[in-house]
Amino acid sequence: MDPSNFRASIVMRKIERSFAYDGTPMLALSIRYPTVTLPRNPSAQKSIDGQIQAQVNAFYHYAADDLYRQAVAAYKDAQENGFPFHRYDAILQYTITYNQRCHLSLYRDQYEYTGGAHGNTVRASDTWSLETGRNLPLYSFFPAGRDYRAFLISQIIKQADVRMQQEPGIFFENYRALIVQYFNGEHYYLTPAGLVIYYQQYEIAPYVTGIVPFTIPYATLNWQPSCRMP
Repeated sequence: MDPSNFRASIVMRKIERSFAYDGTPMLALSIRYPTVTLPRNPSAQKSIDGQIQAQVNAFYHYAADDLYRQAVAAYKDAQENGFPFHRYDAILQYTITYNQRCHLSLYRDQYEYTGGAHGNTVRASDTWSLETGRNLPLYSFFPAGRDYRAFLISQIIKQADVRMQQEPGIFFENYRALIVQYFNGEHYYLTPAGLVIYYQQYEIAPYVTGIVPFTIPYATLNWQPSCRMP
């Protein structure tokens, strides 16, 4: 079988729930997540689906327990002091970025609004081999012994320099140092255009800029996907 044609079957599912206290909405919870089907590789399917389900369950319980208790405490405080209470929001959204050539890659954005001026989003990501069902570390996309961290940082700084010239103020003034400081090898995912390294809100740019992705073309990585499906 041509590995370029092998991909997972994806069905997106949704969980929505509202939590109230004393008849007042405290928290709105929304989760949109994928379920993965690999008929030719059930062991890999079980591994990948199990990891996603564990992430979903952890977020659900965090929102239903911790965030709900925080919301109730904030509501009681607002009632006692005569100021308005704003309902909390908890959203977990998965986005599939690559699903071909025996690889599945995605990111998940966890958004929380807890009554401040605006909410906050944290991104996490996973990339799996559809052959083994294992998570792939960033170094697996580079030849052994290559200083991939230095290479990626140099590519990111070049792209950031261009963007800063085109849109002054899009990053903090010391963005080059921050790019090095906050580089995280777990913050990556695949796309058809290349490997993406991303930075969280506030790490290298103001809130308005949001989460910042940088795409590194595969041609510069010398990476060719391969697999031997059963």
